[in-house]
Amino acid sequence: MSALLEASALLFAEAAALDERRWDDWLALFTEDCLYHVPAWRDETTPTSDPRTEVSIIHSAGRAQLAERVQRITGGRSVASLPPPRTAHVVSNVMLAEEGAEALRVKSVWASHVFNVKRQDQHVFFSRVEHQLVRQDGAWRIARRHALLLNDRLPTMLDVYSL
Repeated sequence: MSALLEASALLFAEAAALDERRWDDWLALFTEDCLYHVPAWRDETTPTSDPRTEVSIIHSAGRAQLAERVQRITGGRSVASLPPPRTAHVVSNVMLAEEGAEALRVKSVWASHVFNVKRQDQHVFFSRVEHQLVRQDGAWRIARRHALLLNDRLPTMLDVYSL
């Protein structure tokens, strides 16, 4: 199978795991030392770039921090996620930006349709996403996920399932 098809399959699997709330499957797609980053916007044209020194919408360093987010979402500690929103992710324009035997850089566009059951409202979030994938134990894993949220005026709570 070509690298582009393998990368696309991984992105589609990530979207399906989020939509179906298969959190263990979603977490298993990431490396232990992964970086998950959604920068804020410094101004109308420039996103922040350093999550250690600038504001981020979401910044998680390592799968353990992503697992903590999942525990808040599923364990009742995220009041905004009760009941959990219904989501449908659309992944498109998947392109290989760099290809190596053990690493890929993949660019794509994501649209996330989020229905908030409690408030009976819905929102669409759209972003340009870059994944850095590495091969571990014969499978591709996400080492870095950088999502540039293009509609960053947030009308509602946002979490990993929204992107």
